[in-house]
Amino acid sequence: MTVPRAERLLALVQVLRRYRQPVSGAVLAVETGVSLRTLYRDIASLQAQGAPIEGEAGLGYVLRPGFMLPPMMFSQEEIEALVLGSRWVAKTADPRLAAGAADALAKIAAVLPPALKEELEASTLLVASSRRQADKADLAVIRSAIRAEHRLEITYEDAGGAPTERTIWPFAIGFFDSVRVVVGWCELRKDFRHFRTDRILSLRLTETRYPRRRQMLLKEWRKAEGIPAEV
Repeated sequence: MTVPRAERLLALVQVLRRYRQPVSGAVLAVETGVSLRTLYRDIASLQAQGAPIEGEAGLGYVLRPGFMLPPMMFSQEEIEALVLGSRWVAKTADPRLAAGAADALAKIAAVLPPALKEELEASTLLVASSRRQADKADLAVIRSAIRAEHRLEITYEDAGGAPTERTIWPFAIGFFDSVRVVVGWCELRKDFRHFRTDRILSLRLTETRYPRRRQMLLKEWRKAEGIPAEV
């Protein structure tokens, strides 16, 4: 089946967005399922339409950040992924993040062509309600600390019910069906630790930054836990 040209060009832009360094035309042709000759024509067409694609045959191509192709288009699988993801966030995240997911989906729906908007609104992918432990900590404050790379002072209750005072460097939050977990470096234990939000009795966002970048902490934690990096 022949892929419509507009859909093919959009797919090429999506592939280019995945690469930060120049990628060869041969690789792009394979990923988009076209001949090298067609790939070169498609790149020339996108460049003529204003797409900031830099490079040339033999050297590779790279798309400068910030480029958008109006109107916004998604495949059926991408629509279903957006709906399923937003519904999962609405069921498992805190109210502010759940509202953010709903607002984002509404903004996407507002710029979709009618046919795709109907697909989005009629999605039959459902998310079951989870039996989650009630949070004792404000996740919005924790997310703020992660974004600012600031220390958090918390009172944490262990499995036996004993409280301890901790100063942590939060850099990630894990969302599970029954619990939510803050991942951070614990100054008391001098190691990475996981803190269930239903056991954080109190917390205070400090004005002091922790000395490491959160991306570096995340990378080191993944290596320590044997977790592969996400795409």
